[in-house]
Amino acid sequence: MGVLQDHPELALFLCLAAGYLLGKVRVGPITLGGICGTLIVSLLLGAWAKIEIDADVKTIFFALFIFALGYMAGPQFFANLNRKSMRFFALCFIELVSVLGLAYLLAKAFDLDVGTASGILAGAATESAVVGTATEAIGKLPDLTADQISTYQGHVATAYTVCYLFGLVTIVIYTSQIMPMLLRTNLAEASRELWEKMRGGGSGGLESDEREAVPGLVGRTHLVTLADGRTVGNLEAAFDGRVTVEAVRRGSKDLTPAPDLELLLSDLVLVVGRRSEAIAAGRAIGPETPGIPGVDTPLATRQVAMTDKSVAGKSLDEIRATHAEFGRSGVYVTDVLRGEQHLPANPDTIVERGDVVTLVGARSGLNRIVAKIGTVAKNDATDFIYLGLGIAIGSLIGQIVVRAGGVPLSLGTGGGCLISGLLFGWFRSRRQTFGAFPPQAATTIKDMGLAVFIACTGLTSGPQAWPLLKEYGALLPFAGIAMVLVPATISLVVGRKFLKIEKPLLIGAIAGQQCSTPAITSVTQVAQSSVPMLGYTITYALSNFLLPLTGPILVGILGA
Repeated sequence: MGVLQDHPELALFLCLAAGYLLGKVRVGPITLGGICGTLIVSLLLGAWAKIEIDADVKTIFFALFIFALGYMAGPQFFANLNRKSMRFFALCFIELVSVLGLAYLLAKAFDLDVGTASGILAGAATESAVVGTATEAIGKLPDLTADQISTYQGHVATAYTVCYLFGLVTIVIYTSQIMPMLLRTNLAEASRELWEKMRGGGSGGLESDEREAVPGLVGRTHLVTLADGRTVGNLEAAFDGRVTVEAVRRGSKDLTPAPDLELLLSDLVLVVGRRSEAIAAGRAIGPETPGIPGVDTPLATRQVAMTDKSVAGKSLDEIRATHAEFGRSGVYVTDVLRGEQHLPANPDTIVERGDVVTLVGARSGLNRIVAKIGTVAKNDATDFIYLGLGIAIGSLIGQIVVRAGGVPLSLGTGGGCLISGLLFGWFRSRRQTFGAFPPQAATTIKDMGLAVFIACTGLTSGPQAWPLLKEYGALLPFAGIAMVLVPATISLVVGRKFLKIEKPLLIGAIAGQQCSTPAITSVTQVAQSSVPMLGYTITYALSNFLLPLTGPILVGILGA
C-alpha cells in the first residue's frame, strides 16, 4: 500500500491495465469495456489504499480526450446539420430532454446531492464524458466547501459506475432483442431489403480486412491486329476517354502515345481503364498478350481532399465529364473517404467538399487534375501547432460564465474543448493542407485521455463509494434502467409513427442517441448487416457533442 501511495503513477497505470483486462470479460453479447472496467478497479483500489492524485492531471487528460472527441466528430456533426438529418436530430433532442428531466426529478424526489444526480445522468446515458464535465462544474460551485466538493465529485464516479452497468445491459438488450419484436420485424431481413433499395440492388461494401478479388482498375497489353491506321486519340475517343493508351512498342522501340500517333499492325499497346472498358478496348485493338517488359508504365496514387467548390454535391461521373483531364490523362477514382467511412467509387457516388478521394494514374496526369479539384491530403503526422492552439482556445471558451436567471452557467474546460474540437476538426476537413491529426493518433489520444481521467477520478473517489452505495443502493440500478427505457421508448414511437424512419435505421439511431457502441455492435450482429450503422453515425455524432453539455446544465440548476 505504501508503495502505491508514494508512487501514484504506479497505481494509475495499474488501474489502466487491470481495468481494460476486466473490460474484456464477455457475458453473452455484453462487455463492460475498458473505461467502465478502469473505473471499477480504480474505485476499489482508491477505497483500499486512499491514493492522492493531483487534480491538474485529471484536467489535462480530460482536455486531451474531449478535444480529440470533438475533432473526430466535427466534420460529420456539421455535415448532419441539414434538413435531411433533422428527423435524427429530433431523437437526440428527446434523449437530452428525457435524461435531464429524469435526473432532475430523481434529485428532487429523493433529495439527492448534485454529485449523485450528475453520476446518475452520466451512467444512465452511458456517456463517460458527462463525468468529466459534471465533475468540473461541481468544482466551480461557489457555495461549497473543499470537502463538499471532494465528496460530491466522488459521488459522481460511484453513481456513474452503478448506473452505467445497468444502463449498458438495458440498452444492449432493448435495442438488439426487444425493439425488433416491438416493431414486428426480422432485423436481418429488413436490413438486407433496405440496403438493396438504397444501393439499387447492388451488393454491400467490403469489410475492413477484405479486398476485391477482381480489381476494377486494370492495365492490359494488346497486339494490334484490328486497329491498323487508327490514332491513339481516335481509339480513346471511341471509349469516351474511359480507357487511355499508356505505352506503345513498335519492334524494339518504345513510342510516346501522343493523340496523333497511328497504330500499326503488330504494335504492342498498353491500355489502362476500368475492367469492362479495358476488355472492350481489346476487342477493338486485337488479342491480349502477356505483359511485355518495357511495355508498362508505373501508376501513382494520390489521396486528394476535394476542396474546390465546383465539385461539391456532384457525382463522380459529373466531375469526370466537366474535367476532361480525367480522360486525357488516364486518371481514375478508386475510393472515396468521408470521415472514417469508405464509400464506393461508383459513377453515381456524390462527392462533398472535404471528402478524400483516392486517384490512380500517370504521375503527370495526377498533378494536373489535383491542381483543379483539390489538394493532396496531408495526414501523416500530427500538427501540434494546430492541436495546442485548439485546446488553448477551448480552455478559454470554458472560462466564459453566463448567468441565466441568476444561475451561473459555464462550459468549463471540457465543454470549451469539445466545442473547439468540433470547430477545428470541421475546419481541417474543409481544406486538409494543415492541422493534421491522423485518425489513429486521435483515437489513441482520445482513449488514453479518458482512461487516465477516469482512473484519477476513481482513485480519489474510492473512499466515498461505499457510504453512497449503502444510502442509495436500490435507487441507482432503478435509475440506470429507467433513464434508458424512457427516452429510447419515446424515440421508438416518435421515430416510427411521426418521423417515418426505416426500422433498421431507427434502431441504430436509438443506439447512437445513447452513444452506446456495445449496443450498435449487438444490433449489427443481429441484423447481420452494417445498415443500422447508417442511423447510428448521425445520432452518435450529435449526442457525442450534446450530452456532455448536460453535466454543467444539471449542476448549474441543482446548485442554484
